[in-house]
Amino acid sequence: MSATGRPVFRSWRRYCLLAAALCAAVLISQPSHAEKRSGAMVPNKPALGAAGERLNANTIAIISGNLNATYVTIAYDLSAVLDDGDEFRVLPVIGKGGGQNIKDVRFLKGVDLGITQSNLLGYYKRNNEIGPIDDKIVYIAKLFNEEMHLVVRADSEITSIEQLAGRRVNFSDVGSGTQLSTRDIFERLGIKAEELNMGQNDALEKLKSGEIAATILIAGKPAGAMTKIKAADGFRILPIAYPKALHDDYLPTTLTNEDYPGLIAPGQKVETVAVGAVLIAFNWPKGTERYRRIQKFVDMFFPRMTEFQKPPRHPKWREANVAAVLPGWKRFEGAEEWLRTHAIVSDADRGRFENFLAVRQQQAQPASISTDERDQLFQEFMKWTKARERR
Repeated sequence: MSATGRPVFRSWRRYCLLAAALCAAVLISQPSHAEKRSGAMVPNKPALGAAGERLNANTIAIISGNLNATYVTIAYDLSAVLDDGDEFRVLPVIGKGGGQNIKDVRFLKGVDLGITQSNLLGYYKRNNEIGPIDDKIVYIAKLFNEEMHLVVRADSEITSIEQLAGRRVNFSDVGSGTQLSTRDIFERLGIKAEELNMGQNDALEKLKSGEIAATILIAGKPAGAMTKIKAADGFRILPIAYPKALHDDYLPTTLTNEDYPGLIAPGQKVETVAVGAVLIAFNWPKGTERYRRIQKFVDMFFPRMTEFQKPPRHPKWREANVAAVLPGWKRFEGAEEWLRTHAIVSDADRGRFENFLAVRQQQAQPASISTDERDQLFQEFMKWTKARERR
């Protein structure tokens, strides 16, 4: 912890490189189509024994993001909290970000879980770039919101995102959630900028030299790459409005001095937009070994959510709601069963109840309802709803 009581997030570079190497070892052990055709099969490690078989059977890989983003820390937190020796292990893997992560969960051998931006599922569904995914990708839980960080030089005359039209702007790494979501935002706003793709460290150097007008990162605050820069170094975060064109897939939010004390003055805030992050899985058939691993992950993850919301875990875990619904997408069946068995209330259920209660109050105009009475009414409402579902 820092002197101010805020969590200190250390670099995960050494850990991430090790995780990437381990994942590579897992993945390259799988034979390619060419190897199968030629008969040049890559052999498995010999004489694994009972311990080796158990380790492989109880390990699940999750594709995260690069070192600039929040996904790596979130994946590390999953490993830190859920690992149980050889009985269960979460293997974080460095990825390129939300866009590529969907492809990796869909196609990459050895990867069953991934973190992505919720709007990108719709993006791939609409353009059919990787084929139909409705029956290939399921979600486990909505996690948190990712804020858009738009950084310009402190001495720049640019005061709005619209003024980036015709300018050279870094949309971050190819395949990242930042790249694809930024493209989407710029298209919706009718802004035609010259897109460049590079990591944030390289982009900040080019921003200093004036080679580019801005760099963008969409990641959960406080994002590691953004905590490294300061207003004193000649940078500032540009405010982003929330026009109607963004209402379908994005949310309004703010960045404050508590998030970035080196960039934002005390008492000030910067308006921006955010998109939801979601944990996804490959839709393995029920009863298969890979389905069992995902089910075990859910059974370990869901009951321990409160542990993720305590220090030293990333503060974004405080936004997680495992029962929240992702419209238009199917939840992993094992996760749905867990929520139903444990009677976890979804946002949709609570929303329907509030609408129901508002109508009743408007019609009857009763005296104000106490908290206890409201909770009792909600339980009755849920029983009534479930009874109707069984008909």
